[in-house]
Amino acid sequence: MRQVVSWMAGACVGFARACVVVAVSMLVPAVWAAAVAVAIRWGAGNPWSWVPVLVLGSVGTLALSRPVCRMFRFLVATWTATDIPAGYRRAEPVVRMSTGYWWNGFSYERTRRDALLDQRWRIRWSDPATWRDLRFTGIAPITAGAIAALPPAGVAVAVLGFGQPALSARLVGVLGLIAAVAGAPYAWRSAEPVAVRFLRASPAMVLADRVAELTAQRADTTVAQAAEIRRIERDLHDGAQARLVGLGLSLATAEKLMETDPDQAKALMREARAGAATSLTELRELVMGINPPVLNERGLIDAVRALALDSPLEAAVSAEVPLRLDPPIESAVYFGIAELVTNAIKHARATRARISLSRDDTDTGIVVDVEDDGRGGADARAGGGLEGLRRRLAAFDGTLEITSPAGGPTRVRMMVPCASL
Repeated sequence: MRQVVSWMAGACVGFARACVVVAVSMLVPAVWAAAVAVAIRWGAGNPWSWVPVLVLGSVGTLALSRPVCRMFRFLVATWTATDIPAGYRRAEPVVRMSTGYWWNGFSYERTRRDALLDQRWRIRWSDPATWRDLRFTGIAPITAGAIAALPPAGVAVAVLGFGQPALSARLVGVLGLIAAVAGAPYAWRSAEPVAVRFLRASPAMVLADRVAELTAQRADTTVAQAAEIRRIERDLHDGAQARLVGLGLSLATAEKLMETDPDQAKALMREARAGAATSLTELRELVMGINPPVLNERGLIDAVRALALDSPLEAAVSAEVPLRLDPPIESAVYFGIAELVTNAIKHARATRARISLSRDDTDTGIVVDVEDDGRGGADARAGGGLEGLRRRLAAFDGTLEITSPAGGPTRVRMMVPCASL
């Protein structure tokens, strides 16, 4: 009985999805049908009757092509969890020049509005994705739309057949109902292969997006390296360098006082020794900030455990198996975890944290989960630390997922592919 109920529920859901696929895929043909109806009403004998058909059909197709494709991607992603990247070209920021004109990447315009409008139309017409969408609006009705129309057509045949007194008509109605019920769980599934085949980005579009992504990553890496060099220079200048200069002056003064005032010279020597110890501590902290020795000597997991022990949080670290990654990836993951723990202390006001390191499902990447019991509300806003962490991971094709509802808890997942696992 449960199996029958489950199958009937699946048939109802499938029938509803098939109707949705038919409605979406037939939007553009409906526009052309309306244009033809207008031409017929205007007068079939009118030599200009083809003008409204062409104008209305073309304008409607151009206006609906991108929304139809977006709806197909949304439906496929919702029903089958298959993500189809859009691959549309991104618009560059419009910049005002010193001459007062606005540059949009293609031409100079007098106003920002004109620059944005010109940029939008130029990108729309030069984007290969536009022609891909137009092609899909012609293919979808005769593929996914036609297959998905079988259950609704079967129901229509059943209604018409049962409404006739003839036995043959009722038999046709029964056959239509059987076809509708049997095909409902499966007819809508044709939308996925059709969308994947005809809506995915072309190799040229993927390559262009990858080039743009790598260019942005290179710029981010350059900026991050320059900021890190400035930080190291500032720490050395304000800390260890100043103390070493003071140490030299103290030793020179002690040398002069050695014969005339030995007690004062000894005091200066003690101060110099204390300053040397402080300088050594600062240098060690600076080195640890660049690349912790425990990370090189004992690996990522032990380095994270040492980080958890030094943290004021009650942090628990779990790892499935020992992981040894390439040094750049280890460093990026380690400092990513350190930044998340710092955020939990400073911003989330957390008291406990859990850090989990494991391999991904394909055994070709590392997955790091950092969860805290803070107040939540974390997001990767532009210019923020989490957005910077996301860009640093992107240099290794890594991703950052944030789940942080108001009131907590906050869970951040870092996933980085690495062939050295």
